Amino acid sequence: MSARNSFSEYGSVAKTFHWLTALLIFAAFPLGYFANELAHYIQSPDFDGSQSTISRAALLFSLHKTVGVAVFFVALLRILWAVSGEKPGLLHPDNKLEALAAEVVHWMLYGSLVAVPLTGWIHHAATTGFAPILWPFGQSLPFVPKSEPVAHLFGGMHELLVWTLAASLALHIAGALKHHVIDQDSTLRRMLPGSAAMPQPPAQSHSLLPAGVALVVFIAVLGVGSILGDDHDHEHATDHAAADATQADSAPVADEAASQVALGWQVQSGTLGISILQMGSAVEGQFSDWTAVIDFEEPSAPGPAGTVGVTIVIPSLSLGSVTDQAMGADYFDSATYPTARFEAEITKTETGYEATGPLTIRDQSVPITLPFELTLDGDTATMSGSTTVNRLDFNIGQGTQDEGTLAFAVDINVALTATKAAP
Repeated sequence: MSARNSFSEYGSVAKTFHWLTALLIFAAFPLGYFANELAHYIQSPDFDGSQSTISRAALLFSLHKTVGVAVFFVALLRILWAVSGEKPGLLHPDNKLEALAAEVVHWMLYGSLVAVPLTGWIHHAATTGFAPILWPFGQSLPFVPKSEPVAHLFGGMHELLVWTLAASLALHIAGALKHHVIDQDSTLRRMLPGSAAMPQPPAQSHSLLPAGVALVVFIAVLGVGSILGDDHDHEHATDHAAADATQADSAPVADEAASQVALGWQVQSGTLGISILQMGSAVEGQFSDWTAVIDFEEPSAPGPAGTVGVTIVIPSLSLGSVTDQAMGADYFDSATYPTARFEAEITKTETGYEATGPLTIRDQSVPITLPFELTLDGDTATMSGSTTVNRLDFNIGQGTQDEGTLAFAVDINVALTATKAAP
């Protein structure tokens, strides 16, 4: 058997690519299905925090992603090989409608085999979460930022295109069986392993019409998906608007209380984030809703410099694809413990500054020290600092005692700019 295609049959390289692609696809589909089923269970109120369930879900997602990346590269090589050589002719080119359908499905398959894993890969690179791709080349992609909107967009595209791939694959298999069982021709046999004499197809020519039809189908799928996605986003926007309205109603009271106790500084901007290793990959997140009441006076020598009180709204944490999991009963349990609190004394040291006091999460108070750098420029202060805590000290993730699954150490990073309030 020749390595290259001829007009009457496929060569050994094309057959290898074909069956390797089939093997990878039929591995990726069940891995993705069962991983998603476990993810839905983990995010449900019925989840008991089982470490083995989390580990199994992470493994299934990692295997699914790894197989998907393999599909992407195999598909690219397969397409490059196909366009660089001769294409075997159709055995029934005179059946115009069937011939058009067959070639459209082939183009749909080729497009889906590239687009499905690529959109999934972009979603993985844009979000933060567990389940890394099992290879040594990193988890990011060039020109793909860590961005929830980007992750949401390509996650939705990935889901739509998976269904497109499934439909194209079903039509491809149905067509092959129709040729083999009903027409009893050699269409399927010439892609099977081995070598045998194959009939010579009639003379024919190929056009770009099937590729154009496939492109229109792709655009239609993504267009309908974007409309459905907008409706879904509007529902979420309504929920967020209701939450914002609730916060807005309570804001004047909070501001009034803060104005009574704030003795000098008001935060103008800042970030409060955490980072933890899950399955060997860094998962980073930020709290979008937190307040700090600061009483600070720069001392002339090392010693006491003031106090700080920080209130953190736990449900405001964004932690990529594992945000819902983090809010669950075995982790932050945000339904029961919606806020965290840090009360600290500020001290100027020989080398910088420290905020020392209890951090309270889930009603567990643990003394911590937050070293930080401070730059004073008139009435403006800029600070940045970080510290590390043990999640088990706060009863977070007690069901996950394996550091290989979820590290004990959690890095806390804070940066802010504050201005001195008018007397």
